[in-house]
Amino acid sequence: MLHLSDSLNLLRKLSIRRAWNAGKVLSSYYVSKYTKKPVQWGVPISISFEPTTSCNLRCPECPSGLRAFSRPTGMLQNDFFRETIDQLYKDLFYLVFYFQGEPYLNPDFLDMVKYAAGKGIYTATSTNAHYLTDTNARKTVESGLDRLIISIDGTSQEVYQQYRVGGQLNKVLEGARNIVKWKKELKSSTPLVVFQFLVVKPNEHQIGEVKQLAKEIGVNDVWLKTAQVYDYENDPNQLIPTIEKYSRYRKNKEGGVTIKNPLQNHCWRAWHATVITWDGLVVPCCFDKDAQHKLGDLKGKPFREIWQHADYRNFRAKLLESRANIDICANCSEGTKVWG
Repeated sequence: MLHLSDSLNLLRKLSIRRAWNAGKVLSSYYVSKYTKKPVQWGVPISISFEPTTSCNLRCPECPSGLRAFSRPTGMLQNDFFRETIDQLYKDLFYLVFYFQGEPYLNPDFLDMVKYAAGKGIYTATSTNAHYLTDTNARKTVESGLDRLIISIDGTSQEVYQQYRVGGQLNKVLEGARNIVKWKKELKSSTPLVVFQFLVVKPNEHQIGEVKQLAKEIGVNDVWLKTAQVYDYENDPNQLIPTIEKYSRYRKNKEGGVTIKNPLQNHCWRAWHATVITWDGLVVPCCFDKDAQHKLGDLKGKPFREIWQHADYRNFRAKLLESRANIDICANCSEGTKVWG
């Protein structure tokens, strides 16, 4: 469920060329699904671009927070970002400035947002909000960012810090208030401000409180998200909620824990979206957090060549054959967001 103003804003970004590209992409997916052969027309509708792998927090289920990457840590460079956007902006509809890490740690982050917004692309990001100072909040509103997702996983410091290890709730709330203030000062309808509440066992009793808090601050919406727990059979951090509606997992007859939603044997992400790491690697999905399924490197090839390359076609063929054989498809959250 999208907020009405956000839906209207999305529609304003849809040019005839972008709509035509989206139609080609969707058609190619259904042709592929029907024929069981990977066909790809058009270029991605949506891209996730990683500003950085660095993060200031130590969240227990996040490879960035755990410093568990095998790939290097670094910052997306402005020139490289612009070169890539210049290749794609006429067809690209939606741009997420997030993969791993905290976007605001990249000093050029808001300049990149402004550049993409100037190309008429819908822009969104997700942040832990520790760097939404008054100055950054104003720059964020002025950048043209369309959607700002603020991770807030507790309404008290005691609960918040159990998942957002090293975080300070007062900074998150201050950052949200700064954004709301500057939207009013600058008479801007954007960004849409969302509180994203990752429902885990320590905070599940605060769902009502986070909705009330959002209302008091002037946040536009609250999204309740189910948590991915890597070692869900043991749940060492005691994160799986007791409220079944907000859990990806359930007890089985043997007394163990299994994924609640069955893995549907199809996925169209590899046809309509892609992920680009800070250093230019193209990977198929946001679940490939360590970029193990590298499908190309933009430092050596233009994007369209990578998108139509045999490596990408082979990955799509594997999806058509069986998602169960692809490691990043396990524990997938497709369809597990619960709207507040």
